[in-house]
Amino acid sequence: MIPLPGCRRITPGKVRDLYEVGDDLLLIVASDRISAFEQVFPTPVPDKGRVLTAMSVFWFDQLADVLPNHLVAFDGPRIPAAVRGRALLVERLDMLPVEAVVRGHLTGRGYADYRRCGAVCGVPLPAGLAESARLPEPIFTPSTKTRPGEPDVNIDFETFATILGRALAEEVREASLELYRRGAARAAEQGLLLADTKFEFGIGADGGLVLADELLTPDSARYWLAGAHRPGRPRPSFDKQQVRDWLVGPASGWDCVSALPPLPPEVVTATRDRYRQAYHRITGLSLADWLRDPADLRQPACGLGQRGGAGDRRDPHLEHDLCRTGRSAALQPG
Repeated sequence: MIPLPGCRRITPGKVRDLYEVGDDLLLIVASDRISAFEQVFPTPVPDKGRVLTAMSVFWFDQLADVLPNHLVAFDGPRIPAAVRGRALLVERLDMLPVEAVVRGHLTGRGYADYRRCGAVCGVPLPAGLAESARLPEPIFTPSTKTRPGEPDVNIDFETFATILGRALAEEVREASLELYRRGAARAAEQGLLLADTKFEFGIGADGGLVLADELLTPDSARYWLAGAHRPGRPRPSFDKQQVRDWLVGPASGWDCVSALPPLPPEVVTATRDRYRQAYHRITGLSLADWLRDPADLRQPACGLGQRGGAGDRRDPHLEHDLCRTGRSAALQPG
């Protein structure tokens, strides 16, 4: 973690570092670390943290009318220069102990559940659906949050409602489905399919539901090229699929137990390119125009200014990988 004056460090996550800023604000810093199967690789992927930050800012702005979000600022005097371009100043929330997952296509652990019982998180689906098939309607498939290093556990809506209370559970479900529909519509305009995504929510100081964490990034959403979509097999995604494929293949030598090995340069480059492509395709913008990374002063500091909506709401402020025995298609992410 980077020492930041005036910010108290909190235990880091796999990818992001968290700092306290006073009593009611947090600073979320997206690193270039990359993880798989609940472990972190020793090799970073350049620009990954900037993509996650820039893309979240874009979506918070685009979807601010659906639900209030926790973003307070992404640039300006309260963002330390050392993390400019990869940090968000956010409202501190009482985070809900669950994740809200919406699926528009049948893939990952959802497809594994469907093959086993014909349903995903208790939602029955038509018989005969192929892997990657578009679902008749997007479905809400929540999961629990577990301790660091452990995979999340899929749950049905009744269990979800028991955890949150029915009224709040229904509010989260409706907000999640609307966020997905809006995100999927924007992705479709850009020639992409939004296969599935997860959202996180918290309760704000006024007691209302607030959208939190990251939003529709390559780490929290699965995007596919629309023109290349063919049901019946896994689809290439704009995320860390290149990393997973290499890791579970023979070239890595990984035994599914030991610490993750270093990534080869070609995998790092391919993964970096996929993250940057995801940002460009969704936003129509170049990452070169995003806020400068202090380590690279060659690019101009222009592009997305603070533009009302999410970023100005209050300013005076998934890995679903599951490691199984063997190296097979069962090692697909959730």
